[in-house]
Amino acid sequence: MLHGRSHTERIEQVAEEIRGLGREVHCAFADFESIESWDAFVEQAWSWKSGVDVWVNNAGGDVLTGDWKDESLERKLDYLFQVDVKATLMLSRAIGSRMAARESKSSNSVPSGSASIINIGWDQAAQGMEGDSGELFATTKGAIMAMTKSLAQSLAPKVRVNCIAPGWIQTKWGESASSTWDARAKSDALMNRWGQPDDIAAAAVFLASESSSFVSGQVLPVNGGFQYYKD
Repeated sequence: MLHGRSHTERIEQVAEEIRGLGREVHCAFADFESIESWDAFVEQAWSWKSGVDVWVNNAGGDVLTGDWKDESLERKLDYLFQVDVKATLMLSRAIGSRMAARESKSSNSVPSGSASIINIGWDQAAQGMEGDSGELFATTKGAIMAMTKSLAQSLAPKVRVNCIAPGWIQTKWGESASSTWDARAKSDALMNRWGQPDDIAAAAVFLASESSSFVSGQVLPVNGGFQYYKD
């Protein structure tokens, strides 16, 4: 199931890619800034296939571009806490409790901990980064990384909860980044390159699979090996 705040051409493109792999796909829309949307979204997700095996909290507010870029730091922080932090926690609690209850009722052939919740943090929340965006995302993504460890304890042993902490990933912004930011992104990684979306996807697949059945409550940096930027 794919989630979007609203219906866009891009989500339809992703849906078509999934169908091209011979898989079913369902698109669901909810604005996580609205508290009222959370329970309805969980119900829709659970009802589609009468359960959820893997839940990835990847939604996040964009305060660096578009309408939000000129808002005050305080307004941006409020927005990020609502969409990134509170929604991640409350959605995880709601879906996690259902996952745990289902696993408790399942046959012994289903290994405990086969259900998985994956959160998305930020590697430099632990290291620190200067500036407004560094402070904003260290505060919010740091909270997600910390809550992961508590959720893992609350839902154990039925549901595993882990967090991926990406480094500099070459999304659309990275493709057009200035030479200064390009140099910084590469220098921050021991691998001396940008990360790619597929690097994050591979980590998510691992944490969703039985290959990580003994991994819970962990924050996995996917950043090419962090080192402080050297000018």
